[in-house]
Amino acid sequence: MSSRRGVGLSAFQNRSALSTSYASHGASLRSTHVSSLQNQLSVFQSLLHNFALQHGDTIKSDPTFRAEFARMCNAIGVDPLAGSNVKDKSGGRAGGKGSWWAQMLGGDVNDFYFELAVRVVELCRATRGENGGLIEVEECRERVKKGKGIGGGMDISDDDILRAVKSLDPLGSGFSVITVGSRQMIRSIPKELNTDQTTVLEVIQVLGYVTCSMLEDNLRWEHARAETVIQDLLADSLVWVDEQCPEREYWSPVAMGSDDL
Repeated sequence: MSSRRGVGLSAFQNRSALSTSYASHGASLRSTHVSSLQNQLSVFQSLLHNFALQHGDTIKSDPTFRAEFARMCNAIGVDPLAGSNVKDKSGGRAGGKGSWWAQMLGGDVNDFYFELAVRVVELCRATRGENGGLIEVEECRERVKKGKGIGGGMDISDDDILRAVKSLDPLGSGFSVITVGSRQMIRSIPKELNTDQTTVLEVIQVLGYVTCSMLEDNLRWEHARAETVIQDLLADSLVWVDEQCPEREYWSPVAMGSDDL
């Protein structure tokens, strides 16, 4: 019996020592792996920094090149706009440096996005009476390009507009990008569109306009449901009414400005 107890106790001690050894080896491997990844990331960021300095003018002038560069930044967890709108108590950029992109390119590209965001805000507010605070990204881009000031006369892309809107997130401005049907829209009002409202706007995208009877016949909606949804959209200026037809037709100002209709 004593012999068996000795073997059992020894085996337990060996297993404990082996478990400790495995844990120590695992920690060592994790530490080595993390250190290797940090070194690789540091090298990649350094190469990306040099690339940005070498091609800075192209990044500023070519919207496609600028978009691809931004995607490279995001791929390694570098947000070009992160922290660039954070200010210290004196009113300057936090730390006096701003974002990573601003440090690399002297703030030109960084400031471009924030100034472009100002133009987008101005445009959305100016057209809110026309579209109820919902404007297509493509239309926004074209109007900003034709306008005066930042963005006017410059070659900007839909990606630039989307990034400009994204830069407003920390401000809690209520601006966001939503998808209605196949189109990306900038919503400048905090009100959320419900499922029925989105469905009606999608129908208008396809047909150009909608009537209560069309919704009742094709979607099997009750008259009260169709009328309520349309009246809500009408109250928010998201649709316009044409009363010269036998039955009232409701048109979207966004769809009316589309080349597809």
